[in-house]
Amino acid sequence: MNAKKLNLHEAIDFHHSERVGTITLDDGKVNALGPDKWYALERAFDLAEERNLIVVIKGRERIFSGGFDLKEIQKGAREAVELTSQGSRLARRIMAFPCPVIGVSTGHCIAMGAFLMLACDYRIGVDGDYKVGLNETMIGMTMHHFGLELARSRLPNNFFNRCVFNAEMFSPMDAVGAGFYDLVVPEKDLEKSVFSAVKEFEGLNISAFKGSKTKGRVDLMKLLDECIEKDLLL
Repeated sequence: MNAKKLNLHEAIDFHHSERVGTITLDDGKVNALGPDKWYALERAFDLAEERNLIVVIKGRERIFSGGFDLKEIQKGAREAVELTSQGSRLARRIMAFPCPVIGVSTGHCIAMGAFLMLACDYRIGVDGDYKVGLNETMIGMTMHHFGLELARSRLPNNFFNRCVFNAEMFSPMDAVGAGFYDLVVPEKDLEKSVFSAVKEFEGLNISAFKGSKTKGRVDLMKLLDECIEKDLLL
């Protein structure tokens, strides 16, 4: 079946074949995540879920995402809380998504961009001169409850403090050990590596994948839901 392409937002495309849906973020800048982009991303996952698709989410050349749109956060506390909640809800959805989600980082992967990568089932990074990490405390933001618990669940224990409290940034290769990526490949091998990951997931029984993922994360999902509610009270 030929791939079909939908433009869900000026900076977000979704195209799909019979088995795979690909979400591409490209605003021509740093892929800052604001309210309109969250709505478009939710719609993309709606379409993928309706069709039982394996999802690949990726950025543009040299950037996955620089995180939240700081212009929105600076509008006021109410806007900041709502924006943070939107990001948390999407990351939570990826963590519970019934089909595999592959994160592909083509460059800088910072703050909420890194949280989205952490939420994915398999993460591939391109080797290069860029940074990966959680910079919230570096820019004066206290980490939200959801971010703390998502990081705690996905990062190795010995990297949690370094990533969350110290805002340490990592090269792509070092990001594997820190827990942000599963694999780093040269740019020339990226397409082949993504294809291989998709084929691996296509070989799974998706019903069993969904059942195992749901059972394995039931307590974590409850905790993340509680965190989303707590963060609305800040």
